[in-house]
Amino acid sequence: MLSSKKRLDRAYKEAQIINFDDTSKFILFSDCHRGDNSFADDFANNANAYFHALKHYYAEGFTYLELGDGDELWEHRTFKTIFEAHKHVYLLLREFHKNKRFHMLFGNHDMVYQNPDYVKKHLYTYFEPITGKEEPLFTDITIHEALILKHSTTQQELFLTHGHQADWWNYSFWKWSRFLVRVLWKPLNVMGISNPTSPAKNRLELMRIEKLIKHWIISKNNMLTIVGHTHRPRFPEANDIAFFNDGCCVFPRSITGIEIENGEIALIKWQIATTDDGTLKVVRVLLEGPRKLADYKTNL
Repeated sequence: MLSSKKRLDRAYKEAQIINFDDTSKFILFSDCHRGDNSFADDFANNANAYFHALKHYYAEGFTYLELGDGDELWEHRTFKTIFEAHKHVYLLLREFHKNKRFHMLFGNHDMVYQNPDYVKKHLYTYFEPITGKEEPLFTDITIHEALILKHSTTQQELFLTHGHQADWWNYSFWKWSRFLVRVLWKPLNVMGISNPTSPAKNRLELMRIEKLIKHWIISKNNMLTIVGHTHRPRFPEANDIAFFNDGCCVFPRSITGIEIENGEIALIKWQIATTDDGTLKVVRVLLEGPRKLADYKTNL
């Protein structure tokens, strides 16, 4: 069995490289866990905030990078169920894809996307009842394990992946985890009992995974690395280990993400806020940054 370091090394070696410069704009979300809009769908509570945020980023010319666990394919056996529950979201994502502004990574909860045949069968098209035929969705999309953003001027590399490579059980034995979630933890979750194998629910497991990823970053001369998986947002100081986490989209009342714009990086939150007259609206909150990417120099 490969070690976490070897799994991360392989993901880095096989990563798709995307060149960018200071005019490029990216928004990174992960761990949306889009479900069937039922009581057990953790994404449903934040669906409005997420959709509003995506509309903002689409209008502003951002490229959307989804760092894994976008679709909850442990609790649900087919993508069709999830698509029908959140069709408006996927049709907006289709617009990103049509404009070559959408890149999707797989995580442990949507690990089936590592199979190109599965992706082709389920994601290339969808059935539209209005027209009575298959319509294009994410045609010809390739879902990777990792991405590398490479700055065209400075040659700085930003490594992006889900982060489950440091979680041996949920990487190597994800099918067993999926089985347990479907038959045991999903019904218990409805009753408020958390899955103890999930790093998002187990603090000791979370800290162990973060430690392994930090060690790997150090071995790569402090390469700026952005992950998800643990659901805990991280935004380091310039002189610290360059380990970022974009958080998740299933917090009780908000979603978090990472923006890269003007050669800078920032941690942001979108939440529903109440105005003085009692109106509810979705607002963007800056949590950390922006800080120049160049501040996180690789130690040579």
